Amino acid sequence: MKYLIVGLGNIGTEYAQTRHNIGFDVVDAFARKHNVSFSLDRLADVAECKWKGKTFFLLKPTTYMNLSGKAVKYWMDKEKIPLENIFVIVDDPALPLEVIRIRPGGSDAGHNGLKSIREVLGTNQYARLRFGIGNNYPKGRQVDFVLGKWKGEELPVVLQKIDKSCEIIESFATLGTQRTMNNYNNLTF
Repeated sequence: MKYLIVGLGNIGTEYAQTRHNIGFDVVDAFARKHNVSFSLDRLADVAECKWKGKTFFLLKPTTYMNLSGKAVKYWMDKEKIPLENIFVIVDDPALPLEVIRIRPGGSDAGHNGLKSIREVLGTNQYARLRFGIGNNYPKGRQVDFVLGKWKGEELPVVLQKIDKSCEIIESFATLGTQRTMNNYNNLTF
């Protein structure tokens, strides 16, 4: 069984360890946990690992956030991965920093990466992990906040959530979306 695990983010050192790149950070942590490394391939940095009879293709699109759907579609088709085996990790400023939420599908909620995936796949019915980043910013400053680096006091929670997100990815592959939602949805740290 094959799974496509997509971490959304933007390439470039200026975006490294920013709130908007938490998807990259989660798939990086998953790759480290499973002792695999990424290599640049078509439209993405890609790593492949096997775990409990399952094959994971870890994807960090190099298309920038707004064109993430192109990379997802290419790798989904190339590896013949069904829609129900796609899991996208994304930042969510509508959720408090302390929360992780799993959804089987739904709206892009204004997130350009999810919007691109929906437009290219023609559906929003794919599983996603929404990693709460909070909304502690002044009115009109959302872009600066989302593209900003984590504050020191946020890092302990962020690191806990990254570790838990790796566990959730494994659960998604073994239990499926619904049971993973039942076990992990709306986790608070």
